[in-house]
Amino acid sequence: MSKTRGVLHVHSAPGALCPHVEWAIGGVLGVPVRLDWTAQAAEPNTHRTELAWSGPTGTAARLASSLQGWQRLRFEVTEEGTAATESVRYSYTPTLGIFHAVTGLHGDIMIPEDRIKHAVVTAALGTTDLVDALDSLLGRPWDDELEVFRHAAEDAPVRWLHRVV
Repeated sequence: MSKTRGVLHVHSAPGALCPHVEWAIGGVLGVPVRLDWTAQAAEPNTHRTELAWSGPTGTAARLASSLQGWQRLRFEVTEEGTAATESVRYSYTPTLGIFHAVTGLHGDIMIPEDRIKHAVVTAALGTTDLVDALDSLLGRPWDDELEVFRHAAEDAPVRWLHRVV
C-alpha cells in the first residue's frame, strides 16, 4: 500500500468532544494521539487544532468517516496524491454534512464529467440553478461556512504525527 501524508484541521469542537476526537484519530492512525487544542475565536466555547499525518493512502477518507456526524464539530482533512492516487480533500460541517473532492496538482478541485453533465441536465429541467449546482460541486457552501474558522486559525502551528507500521 502506498504511503502519503496530509493535514487534519479541526476548526471547531466543544471542549467535551476534544478527547473523543483524539480517540477517533488515534483509532484511525493506530497510535495514541494527544493534540494541542487552542480556543477557537470564531465560536465561543470551542477549540481548534491541526495535525499533519503520514500513513497509507486512504487515511484521509478513514479520518473523515470517523469524525463526520458529530454535532458542533467542523473539520477538513487533506491527503496528498501518490503515483497511483489523486489528492483529496474532505470538509465537514454539522449543517452541510460531508464534502469530498479530488484535487489537482495545484489544489484545484477536479469535477468528473458525469457530475457536470448531471448539473447541466437538472438545470435544463428546472430542478436546480446551474450556478448553484456548480457551486455545490466545487464545495462553495462548505468553504463559505468554514472560511471564518480558517481565518481564526492563521499563524497556528501544525504538528506532524507519523503512523508506526
